[in-house]
Amino acid sequence: MKRRRSPTPLSLSFLDAMCCGFGALVLLFLILSHNSVAQRREANETLQGEVEALERQVLGGRGEAASLVADLEQAGGRRQRLLAQAKAMSENIAGRRYDLAQLETDRLAREAHVNRLQADLKSRDEEFKRLEGGAVRRAEEGDRLRAFPGQGDRQYLTGLKVGGQRVLILFDTSASMLAERIVDIVRLRNLPGAEQRQAPKWRRALATLDWVATQIPPGSRFQIYTFNERAEPVVRDSAGRWLDAGDPAALNSAVDATKKIVPQGGTSLYHAFQVIRELKPRPDNVFLVTDGLPTIDRERGLNYTISGVQRLRFFDDALESLPRGIPVNVILLSLEGDPMAASAFWRLAQASRGSFLSPAEDWP
Repeated sequence: MKRRRSPTPLSLSFLDAMCCGFGALVLLFLILSHNSVAQRREANETLQGEVEALERQVLGGRGEAASLVADLEQAGGRRQRLLAQAKAMSENIAGRRYDLAQLETDRLAREAHVNRLQADLKSRDEEFKRLEGGAVRRAEEGDRLRAFPGQGDRQYLTGLKVGGQRVLILFDTSASMLAERIVDIVRLRNLPGAEQRQAPKWRRALATLDWVATQIPPGSRFQIYTFNERAEPVVRDSAGRWLDAGDPAALNSAVDATKKIVPQGGTSLYHAFQVIRELKPRPDNVFLVTDGLPTIDRERGLNYTISGVQRLRFFDDALESLPRGIPVNVILLSLEGDPMAASAFWRLAQASRGSFLSPAEDWP
């Protein structure tokens, strides 16, 4: 029988060292594992905080982006408005340049016309002296059917000859007839009608119409039409027919009817000239009492700002509807901001063999 060997001290020491080393490794692993879990937890918490901070930044950035988009849209709208204003200003500048060129041309024409008028006035003065020396009989005031009160025996050289078998008076009743300045027109048109009828320019226009009516020959026929955006006779139910100038009641009632009118609206010269076409038979003498170029063509447009070039175009369109061969005598009252009116209406009077008068404030 084989004897069992007894353990040696060396073998026991080796096993103890191995167990202790293994235990140390297990303990070291547990310590390191615990530290790594804590570090991962701290890292996760740190990353979570950073993610939340980034999410808040994203939300803030989206809000700022929405605000920037709204600002961009507003800037785009302002840009479009500025472009429209720039275009309108460019058109206005072009119109002003055209007006300046026309004014220069008209200035030269007026200088030549003034020279001719001065020569004509001198010859008329000499002729008047000859007639006065010949004791020519003057017409008596009693031949007139309607009297016009004036200041003493003051007379004016007008060049207007109120004659003919059929006399038509076209009387402007637009809002601009209230005053000479734009700011006064805006102020007066917001007042009651009774106060508007007392405006100095409107009363002067009525006096001008009254003066023309007193010059109508008794054997003639007449008609008075008012016009602004439309044209209509002052005597109701008299459209398209002539009234008897030999009847004082008819003449007085027609003139008195104009005193009840309140000026309003724009000015359409086209509808005023259409009256000449509609009357049968047509007039052989027309008197136009107005204060400027038309602001409306045939119908009112959407644009309430009318340039000088557009008003001249409306004037030329109206002239195309005017029958030929009928004298148009123009009495032009003053109006601020309409420098082309005088030359345009003067050309109309010259072309139709009529007269042109731009009276002073105390006329007639």
